[in-house]
Amino acid sequence: MKLSVSFLVFLSLFVSFLFTIRADTKSTDSCSSNEAVSSLVPFYSSSFHCLSAWSSQGFVLRYARTDTNKWSYVLSAPDTNAYVGIGFSHDGDMEESSAMVGWFDSSSKGVIKQYYLGDMESSACPPDQGNLTLVKNSTLIAMQSSTIYLAFEVITDQPTPYLIYAVGHPGDLPSSNYYLDEHHDKATAKFDANSGIINGADTSSGFTKARKHSLLVILGWGLLIPIGAMVARYFKSHDHPHWFYGHVSIQMVGFALGLAGIVIGFDLDSSGVDRYDTHKALGIVVLVLGCLQAMALLARPINTNKLRKYWNFLHHNIGRLAIGFGIANIFLGLSIADEKKSWYIAYGVCLGAWVVAAAWLETRYRMKSGD
Repeated sequence: MKLSVSFLVFLSLFVSFLFTIRADTKSTDSCSSNEAVSSLVPFYSSSFHCLSAWSSQGFVLRYARTDTNKWSYVLSAPDTNAYVGIGFSHDGDMEESSAMVGWFDSSSKGVIKQYYLGDMESSACPPDQGNLTLVKNSTLIAMQSSTIYLAFEVITDQPTPYLIYAVGHPGDLPSSNYYLDEHHDKATAKFDANSGIINGADTSSGFTKARKHSLLVILGWGLLIPIGAMVARYFKSHDHPHWFYGHVSIQMVGFALGLAGIVIGFDLDSSGVDRYDTHKALGIVVLVLGCLQAMALLARPINTNKLRKYWNFLHHNIGRLAIGFGIANIFLGLSIADEKKSWYIAYGVCLGAWVVAAAWLETRYRMKSGD
């Protein structure tokens, strides 16, 4: 009965974790509040269409056909001390498209430029180039209430059928040559300018490959493995083997999820990422320790074997090392990814609950051992 209650507690924490990381949005602007746009953008009017363009990053797009061959745009996004951009693509790919990108530098000076997006390399995306024919003196960047506004007008008969959104890494602003580092996150959306229908931005960005890596590793190494270790230590019974089957099952699922996360992690682009080598090395250490634990199960001596005490010593302490390194590497990974605070809070709450439960169960365990 105690074991089932423990599982229910951690199941509820796990569900809370998922809802928290999905619920955190950065939107500081909405289509219902247009006062700031009206005061900041001279060519804006109430006739503009307004769309929640990329809700997971708080992007809002306002646009209108203001002349026979002139389209006006206002993109708003939360200020994260990073660049924000909107690209125009004929096929949904970034390559060979053009984008308007803006940011505020360390002196609070706003910068907005057109870029030609040749490929993923920074050198292939030169500033002040592109295929957009901009209306002279129409480009504008402004900030109000921690929201960045990019405004510009384009001469074209019909806008491209795809929009590309991107946001840079917080604190990683372009240098004086204006070349952009790789984005922190991006999304592509199919866009019908005439009907105002936009599809696909959140499905392409809400859960990136990096976030899949994070979630799998957190669930595996950061939650299930510690819970499985708790089951073995505090619910062990010599009368019933249920604790053993529960322990092994939880650890196997946790190991499988963690392994899947590590495999995805190896496929992530690490170019220019600080502390990536440390994160990767720690991940490999945790993986090796986990493999040792899995192999130890096959070489587990019976209780009466004189080698059993040495096996127990190694199994217990290798497990503790794996959990410690795993938790440390999770926080390092979240830091490298510049992840939202909700990820830290959600995992911190789950980890804190595990620590409190372990402390309480350890106290009871030692009191029983002293009887």
